[in-house]
Amino acid sequence: MQESRRDFAKKAAIVVGATAVGATALAAANSSTSSNEVDSNGVVVGNSNKKEILYKKSKAWEEYYKQAL
Repeated sequence: MQESRRDFAKKAAIVVGATAVGATALAAANSSTSSNEVDSNGVVVGNSNKKEILYKKSKAWEEYYKQAL
């Protein structure tokens, strides 16, 4: 009984390790062939219709800036 538990644990560890290695290799292969990635140090360039708003003037921001100065 003890031997079968050890064998099971060994086989399970081997399967988990092989799966992890395979998943890592697959992820690396997918990331290197990404169509959105431009050769610019890993910066992804895409198209979006949304306008990025970084700051919106509000009463709360005005109070914050008055206190910050």
